[in-house]
Amino acid sequence: MYYTGFADEAAPDISGQIRATKELGWEFIEARNIGGRNIHDITDAEFDDVCGRLSDAGVRINCFGSAIANWAKQVTEPFDSSLEEARRAIPRMRRLGAGLVRVMSLGVLRDRPPTEQMEPERFRRLRELVAMFAAEGITPVHENCANYGGMGAEFTLRMLDAVPGLGLVFDTGNPVFTPDYSKPEPRPRQSAWEFYERVRDRIDYVHVKDGVFVRDTPGSIFPEATFTFPGQGNADLRRIVADLLAHGYDGGFSMEPHISVVYHRGEGQSDDEARFGNYVEFGRQFMRMVEECRPAAR
Repeated sequence: MYYTGFADEAAPDISGQIRATKELGWEFIEARNIGGRNIHDITDAEFDDVCGRLSDAGVRINCFGSAIANWAKQVTEPFDSSLEEARRAIPRMRRLGAGLVRVMSLGVLRDRPPTEQMEPERFRRLRELVAMFAAEGITPVHENCANYGGMGAEFTLRMLDAVPGLGLVFDTGNPVFTPDYSKPEPRPRQSAWEFYERVRDRIDYVHVKDGVFVRDTPGSIFPEATFTFPGQGNADLRRIVADLLAHGYDGGFSMEPHISVVYHRGEGQSDDEARFGNYVEFGRQFMRMVEECRPAAR
Protein backbone atom coordinates (compact mmCIF):
# COMPACT_ATOMS: atom_id res chain seq x y z
CA MET A 1 0.00 0.00 0.00
CA TYR A 2 1.23 3.50 -0.74
CA TYR A 3 0.13 7.13 -0.54
CA THR A 4 0.08 9.65 -3.35
CA GLY A 5 -2.05 12.60 -4.38
CA PHE A 6 -3.00 15.36 -6.79
CA ALA A 7 -0.27 17.63 -5.51
CA ASP A 8 -1.44 20.44 -7.80
CA GLU A 9 -3.97 21.03 -5.03
CA ALA A 10 -1.02 21.95 -2.80
CA ALA A 11 0.82 24.16 -5.29
CA PRO A 12 0.59 25.01 -9.00
CA ASP A 13 4.31 24.57 -9.70
CA ILE A 14 6.25 21.32 -9.59
CA SER A 15 8.63 22.59 -6.89
CA GLY A 16 5.72 23.23 -4.51
CA GLN A 17 4.17 19.89 -5.37
CA ILE A 18 7.41 18.10 -4.59
CA ARG A 19 7.76 20.05 -1.33
CA ALA A 20 4.27 18.97 -0.18
CA THR A 21 4.99 15.35 -1.09
CA LYS A 22 8.29 15.35 0.82
CA GLU A 23 6.70 17.03 3.83
CA LEU A 24 4.25 14.13 4.02
CA GLY A 25 7.08 11.63 3.68
CA TRP A 26 5.68 10.24 0.44
CA GLU A 27 7.44 9.03 -2.69
CA PHE A 28 4.69 9.57 -5.26
CA ILE A 29 2.61 12.25 -6.98
CA GLU A 30 -0.43 11.67 -9.17
CA ALA A 31 0.47 14.17 -11.88
CA ARG A 32 -2.35 16.34 -13.19
CA ASN A 33 -1.74 20.08 -13.70
CA ILE A 34 1.58 21.89 -13.66
CA GLY A 35 1.38 25.63 -14.09
CA GLY A 36 -2.36 25.30 -14.72
CA ARG A 37 -2.07 22.81 -17.60
CA ASN A 38 -2.32 19.05 -17.66
CA ILE A 39 0.99 17.24 -17.84
CA HIS A 40 0.13 15.92 -21.31
CA ASP A 41 -0.32 19.52 -22.50
CA ILE A 42 2.80 21.29 -21.22
CA THR A 43 5.66 21.92 -23.66
CA ASP A 44 8.56 19.52 -24.12
CA ALA A 45 10.90 22.00 -22.43
CA GLU A 46 8.56 22.31 -19.46
CA PHE A 47 8.27 18.54 -19.26
CA ASP A 48 12.06 18.15 -19.31
CA ASP A 49 12.26 20.57 -16.38
CA VAL A 50 9.61 18.58 -14.47
CA CYS A 51 11.52 15.34 -15.05
CA GLY A 52 14.75 16.86 -13.81
CA ARG A 53 13.20 18.27 -10.65
CA LEU A 54 11.44 14.99 -9.85
CA SER A 55 14.66 13.03 -10.35
CA ASP A 56 16.69 15.39 -8.18
CA ALA A 57 14.08 15.11 -5.39
CA GLY A 58 13.67 11.33 -5.60
CA VAL A 59 9.91 11.73 -6.21
CA ARG A 60 8.09 9.57 -8.74
CA ILE A 61 4.85 9.78 -10.72
CA ASN A 62 2.66 6.75 -10.07
CA CYS A 63 -0.31 7.88 -12.19
CA PHE A 64 -1.19 10.46 -14.83
CA GLY A 65 -4.41 12.24 -13.87
CA SER A 66 -5.26 12.89 -17.49
CA ALA A 67 -8.19 14.72 -19.08
CA ILE A 68 -8.69 11.85 -21.53
CA ALA A 69 -12.40 11.21 -22.29
CA ASN A 70 -13.35 13.32 -19.30
CA TRP A 71 -16.66 14.92 -18.34
CA ALA A 72 -16.02 17.98 -20.54
CA LYS A 73 -16.09 15.84 -23.70
CA GLN A 74 -19.18 14.29 -25.28
CA VAL A 75 -19.70 10.99 -27.08
CA THR A 76 -21.64 12.93 -29.73
CA GLU A 77 -18.43 14.84 -30.62
CA PRO A 78 -15.32 13.61 -32.48
CA PHE A 79 -12.91 11.58 -30.37
CA ASP A 80 -9.82 13.31 -31.74
CA SER A 81 -8.90 15.36 -28.67
CA SER A 82 -8.80 12.34 -26.35
CA LEU A 83 -6.80 10.27 -28.82
CA GLU A 84 -4.29 13.10 -29.18
CA GLU A 85 -4.03 13.45 -25.40
CA ALA A 86 -3.36 9.71 -25.14
CA ARG A 87 -0.67 9.88 -27.83
CA ARG A 88 1.05 12.75 -26.02
CA ALA A 89 0.73 11.07 -22.61
CA ILE A 90 2.22 7.69 -23.52
CA PRO A 91 5.85 8.72 -24.19
CA ARG A 92 5.82 10.96 -21.11
CA MET A 93 4.47 8.14 -18.97
CA ARG A 94 7.16 5.81 -20.29
CA ARG A 95 9.86 8.34 -19.45
CA LEU A 96 8.56 8.78 -15.90
CA GLY A 97 7.81 5.10 -15.33
CA ALA A 98 4.15 5.77 -14.49
CA GLY A 99 2.05 2.62 -14.77
CA LEU A 100 -1.46 4.07 -14.36
CA VAL A 101 -3.41 6.70 -16.26
CA ARG A 102 -6.75 8.10 -15.04
CA VAL A 103 -9.36 8.19 -17.81
CA MET A 104 -13.11 8.72 -17.91
CA SER A 105 -16.06 7.67 -20.07
CA LEU A 106 -17.19 11.02 -21.52
CA GLY A 107 -19.86 13.30 -20.14
CA VAL A 108 -23.43 12.29 -19.38
CA LEU A 109 -25.90 13.21 -22.15
CA ARG A 110 -28.19 15.23 -19.93
CA ASP A 111 -30.93 15.61 -22.54
CA ARG A 112 -31.30 11.82 -22.79
CA PRO A 113 -32.48 9.18 -20.32
CA PRO A 114 -29.98 6.81 -18.68
CA THR A 115 -30.95 4.05 -21.10
CA GLU A 116 -29.99 6.17 -24.12
CA GLN A 117 -26.39 7.13 -23.42
CA MET A 118 -24.86 5.69 -26.63
CA GLU A 119 -23.18 2.86 -24.74
CA PRO A 120 -21.86 0.97 -27.80
CA GLU A 121 -19.96 4.03 -29.05
CA ARG A 122 -18.63 4.88 -25.58
CA PHE A 123 -17.39 1.36 -25.08
CA ARG A 124 -15.84 1.25 -28.55
CA ARG A 125 -13.88 4.42 -27.82
CA LEU A 126 -12.73 3.12 -24.45
CA ARG A 127 -11.57 -0.14 -26.03
CA GLU A 128 -9.49 1.91 -28.48
CA LEU A 129 -7.87 3.79 -25.61
CA VAL A 130 -7.23 0.61 -23.62
CA ALA A 131 -5.52 -0.97 -26.64
CA MET A 132 -3.24 2.06 -27.05
CA PHE A 133 -2.13 2.03 -23.42
CA ALA A 134 -1.96 -1.75 -23.05
CA ALA A 135 0.46 -1.92 -25.98
CA GLU A 136 2.83 0.18 -23.86
CA GLY A 137 2.32 -1.77 -20.63
CA ILE A 138 0.19 1.01 -19.10
CA THR A 139 -3.10 0.42 -17.25
CA PRO A 140 -5.92 2.93 -17.79
CA VAL A 141 -8.14 3.24 -14.71
CA HIS A 142 -11.61 4.77 -14.94
CA GLU A 143 -12.80 7.27 -12.34
CA ASN A 144 -16.46 7.51 -11.25
CA CYS A 145 -16.81 11.24 -11.84
CA ALA A 146 -19.40 13.28 -13.80
CA ASN A 147 -19.31 10.78 -16.66
CA TYR A 148 -21.15 7.67 -17.85
CA GLY A 149 -19.38 5.32 -15.43
CA GLY A 150 -20.11 7.71 -12.57
CA MET A 151 -23.88 7.50 -13.09
CA GLY A 152 -23.99 4.62 -10.62
CA ALA A 153 -22.38 1.30 -9.78
CA GLU A 154 -24.39 -0.64 -12.36
CA PHE A 155 -23.10 1.64 -15.13
CA THR A 156 -19.52 1.20 -13.96
CA LEU A 157 -19.89 -2.58 -13.89
CA ARG A 158 -21.53 -2.70 -17.32
CA MET A 159 -18.66 -0.63 -18.71
CA LEU A 160 -15.94 -2.75 -17.12
CA ASP A 161 -17.51 -5.93 -18.49
CA ALA A 162 -17.69 -4.38 -21.98
CA VAL A 163 -14.12 -3.01 -21.96
CA PRO A 164 -11.62 -5.74 -21.04
CA GLY A 165 -8.40 -4.35 -19.61
CA LEU A 166 -9.98 -1.19 -18.24
CA GLY A 167 -9.18 -0.80 -14.55
CA LEU A 168 -11.12 1.08 -11.89
CA VAL A 169 -10.13 3.95 -9.66
CA PHE A 170 -12.88 4.38 -7.09
CA ASP A 171 -13.35 7.96 -5.89
CA THR A 172 -14.81 7.87 -2.39
CA GLY A 173 -16.35 11.34 -2.50
CA ASN A 174 -17.87 11.60 -5.97
CA PRO A 175 -21.00 9.54 -5.18
CA VAL A 176 -21.94 12.05 -2.47
CA PHE A 177 -22.46 14.75 -5.09
CA THR A 178 -23.78 12.66 -8.01
CA PRO A 179 -27.39 11.70 -8.80
CA ASP A 180 -28.15 7.98 -8.79
CA TYR A 181 -29.20 7.42 -12.38
CA SER A 182 -30.50 3.95 -11.56
CA LYS A 183 -33.36 5.63 -9.66
CA PRO A 184 -36.36 7.52 -11.12
CA GLU A 185 -36.71 11.29 -10.96
CA PRO A 186 -36.25 13.12 -8.68
CA ARG A 187 -33.04 11.15 -8.28
CA PRO A 188 -31.37 10.97 -4.87
CA ARG A 189 -27.62 11.36 -4.46
CA GLN A 190 -25.65 8.15 -4.55
CA SER A 191 -24.52 6.29 -1.46
CA ALA A 192 -20.73 6.08 -1.41
CA TRP A 193 -20.87 2.88 0.62
CA GLU A 194 -23.39 1.16 -1.67
CA PHE A 195 -21.42 2.15 -4.77
CA TYR A 196 -18.20 0.94 -3.18
CA GLU A 197 -19.67 -2.35 -2.00
CA ARG A 198 -20.86 -3.23 -5.50
CA VAL A 199 -17.52 -2.47 -7.21
CA ARG A 200 -15.14 -3.49 -4.39
CA ASP A 201 -13.79 -6.56 -6.17
CA ARG A 202 -12.94 -4.50 -9.26
CA ILE A 203 -11.03 -1.67 -7.56
CA ASP A 204 -7.40 -1.15 -8.62
CA TYR A 205 -6.78 2.27 -7.10
CA VAL A 206 -8.52 4.77 -4.80
CA HIS A 207 -9.03 8.54 -4.93
CA VAL A 208 -9.71 10.02 -1.51
CA LYS A 209 -12.08 12.91 -0.95
CA ASP A 210 -14.94 13.62 1.43
CA GLY A 211 -17.69 16.19 1.64
CA VAL A 212 -21.33 17.17 1.87
CA PHE A 213 -23.79 17.87 -0.96
CA VAL A 214 -25.43 21.31 -0.63
CA ARG A 215 -27.64 21.91 -3.67
CA ASP A 216 -27.79 21.60 -7.43
CA THR A 217 -26.50 24.53 -9.44
CA PRO A 218 -28.59 25.14 -12.58
CA GLY A 219 -26.44 25.41 -15.69
CA SER A 220 -23.52 23.49 -14.19
CA ILE A 221 -22.81 19.77 -14.16
CA PHE A 222 -21.26 20.12 -10.71
CA PRO A 223 -23.44 20.92 -7.68
CA GLU A 224 -22.62 23.21 -4.81
CA ALA A 225 -20.73 21.17 -2.25
CA THR A 226 -18.68 21.52 0.89
CA PHE A 227 -15.50 19.46 0.81
CA THR A 228 -14.17 18.31 4.16
CA PHE A 229 -11.21 16.67 5.81
CA PRO A 230 -11.25 12.85 5.89
CA GLY A 231 -14.18 11.37 7.79
CA GLN A 232 -16.01 14.69 8.28
CA GLY A 233 -18.34 14.37 5.28
CA ASN A 234 -20.88 11.88 3.92
CA ALA A 235 -18.53 9.63 1.95
CA ASP A 236 -18.52 6.78 4.51
CA LEU A 237 -14.76 7.13 4.23
CA ARG A 238 -13.73 5.43 7.48
CA ARG A 239 -16.05 2.51 6.80
CA ILE A 240 -14.75 2.12 3.24
CA VAL A 241 -11.10 2.32 4.28
CA ALA A 242 -11.61 -0.25 7.04
CA ASP A 243 -13.36 -2.59 4.62
CA LEU A 244 -10.68 -2.19 1.95
CA LEU A 245 -7.94 -3.03 4.43
CA ALA A 246 -9.92 -5.97 5.84
CA HIS A 247 -10.17 -7.36 2.31
CA GLY A 248 -6.42 -7.01 1.74
CA TYR A 249 -6.30 -3.88 -0.41
CA ASP A 250 -2.66 -3.11 -1.12
CA GLY A 251 -2.84 -0.42 -3.82
CA GLY A 252 -2.55 3.33 -3.78
CA PHE A 253 -4.56 5.93 -1.88
CA SER A 254 -4.46 9.20 -3.82
CA MET A 255 -5.50 12.43 -2.09
CA GLU A 256 -7.86 14.78 -3.96
CA PRO A 257 -9.09 17.05 -1.15
CA HIS A 258 -10.73 19.90 -3.15
CA ILE A 259 -10.76 21.83 0.12
CA SER A 260 -11.00 25.58 -0.30
CA VAL A 261 -11.55 26.52 3.35
CA VAL A 262 -8.59 27.82 5.26
CA TYR A 263 -7.04 25.37 7.71
CA HIS A 264 -5.47 27.00 10.78
CA ARG A 265 -4.73 30.13 8.79
CA GLY A 266 -2.38 32.25 10.81
CA GLU A 267 -1.94 36.00 10.89
CA GLY A 268 -0.45 37.13 7.60
CA GLN A 269 -0.67 33.68 6.01
CA SER A 270 -1.25 33.82 2.23
CA ASP A 271 -3.84 31.87 0.27
CA ASP A 272 -1.00 29.84 -1.28
CA GLU A 273 0.26 28.89 2.17
CA ALA A 274 -3.25 27.94 3.26
CA ARG A 275 -3.72 25.82 0.13
CA PHE A 276 -0.44 24.05 0.83
CA GLY A 277 -1.40 23.52 4.47
CA ASN A 278 -4.81 22.10 3.58
CA TYR A 279 -3.28 19.46 1.33
CA VAL A 280 -0.63 18.41 3.82
CA GLU A 281 -3.10 18.33 6.71
CA PHE A 282 -5.56 16.27 4.65
CA GLY A 283 -2.81 13.75 3.93
CA ARG A 284 -1.78 13.55 7.57
CA GLN A 285 -5.35 13.06 8.76
CA PHE A 286 -5.94 10.34 6.19
CA MET A 287 -2.79 8.46 7.20
CA ARG A 288 -3.98 8.53 10.81
CA MET A 289 -7.34 7.17 9.67
CA VAL A 290 -5.65 4.31 7.85
CA GLU A 291 -3.63 3.37 10.92
CA GLU A 292 -6.79 3.42 13.06
CA CYS A 293 -8.62 1.27 10.51
CA ARG A 294 -5.98 -1.43 10.15
CA PRO A 295 -7.39 -4.80 11.28
CA ALA A 296 -4.77 -5.15 14.03
CA ALA A 297 -5.67 -1.72 15.41
CA ARG A 298 -9.39 -2.39 15.72
